[in-house]
Amino acid sequence: MNNLSLVQKVKGLKNSSYTRRIFRAVFVILGKLPKKRKLVVFESFHAKQFSDNPRAIYEYMKEHYPEYRLLWSVDKSAINLFEEFKVPYIRRFTIPWFWTFPRAEYWVNNVRLPRWMPKPKGTVYLQTWHGTPLKKLGLDIEEIHMPNTETESYKQNFMLESEKWDYLISPNSYSTEVFKRAFHYNGKVIESGYPRNDVLTSHSDTLISTIKKNLGIAEEKKVMLYAPTWRDNEFYQKGKYKFEFQFDLKNWKKEFGDEWVLLSRMHYLVAENFDFSAYEGMVYDVSLYPDIRDLYLASDLLITDYSSVFFDYAILNRPIVFFMYDLESYRDQLRGFYIDIENDAPGPIVQTESELFQSIHTILENNVQSNSAFLEFKDRFSSLEDGKATERVIKAFLK
Repeated sequence: MNNLSLVQKVKGLKNSSYTRRIFRAVFVILGKLPKKRKLVVFESFHAKQFSDNPRAIYEYMKEHYPEYRLLWSVDKSAINLFEEFKVPYIRRFTIPWFWTFPRAEYWVNNVRLPRWMPKPKGTVYLQTWHGTPLKKLGLDIEEIHMPNTETESYKQNFMLESEKWDYLISPNSYSTEVFKRAFHYNGKVIESGYPRNDVLTSHSDTLISTIKKNLGIAEEKKVMLYAPTWRDNEFYQKGKYKFEFQFDLKNWKKEFGDEWVLLSRMHYLVAENFDFSAYEGMVYDVSLYPDIRDLYLASDLLITDYSSVFFDYAILNRPIVFFMYDLESYRDQLRGFYIDIENDAPGPIVQTESELFQSIHTILENNVQSNSAFLEFKDRFSSLEDGKATERVIKAFLK
């Protein structure tokens, strides 16, 4: 048997229903042991990132709640990242993890946990989620287009997950309404703003300069951040999605390369590895950068599509262009939207490369804060983002 066959067999065993049943049984038994009081276990994006709302909560508690033990649950692929940040962790699904995770007093997570993981009695589970919803979620999706996923089982899994939550963070009243329905959630909602956005309301020029320096970007360069989402029906396999640029980087270079650099930030489910070597010093692949909050701060303009990143980015009062080249199919077939994005977007919507480039030039000539649509958008979705969301959340969920 060659090494590849052995690896495939091991992977198959780890992902089998038999293994999941064993994991669940062990988890249930150990979850009945006495709780590890004041232990908080964090995960972000399936234990593969040190980012988002869990990171903001962790950093605040580390500074202000020294009596708590803070520990991250980490996938083996992310171990180097956590060691680089010197963050205490346990490797997911190992013996120490099973001895610790089900006995923690608090869980903090921003996506769904594996279905086989029950919440032990006495555990407080804070679900932070990871974005203000534009595209439909959970039970609100009429038909699932993801690979190897049936619509009814997908919705059932969401309901089983939300039953575990003791608290759910919401960034605004609009999201509260959507979350309750889409997640079939009847528990306590902390309508607080998002902890991850606190840094966007109070940051220094020095911090921005440091971020640009660490990225290797010259101080005088302006920065565009391109952060699109994934398409449910464009995939290699479950959990690994395709993505293809719909504007030509050669043309972008001719149009903007003298003054600007482009940061390309793919969704964490996109599996592409882009070769930007022909545009070294001009186009940067930052898909694996630990936390997008730094990229928001470093950039002068955001290009996105249906990703929820624009709700956060608007806090900075910087221009946003929506490159929705497949608007009709995404809106009418794949997901559908909660808001009338074509009328309510805090920036122009474009569908072709030429429209994109023209809109970038145009929007840079105007101050977004003089745009009534932009101000109305911020008032509706960002009114709670005052730099104190993390403090409000922690006071709400700690016993």
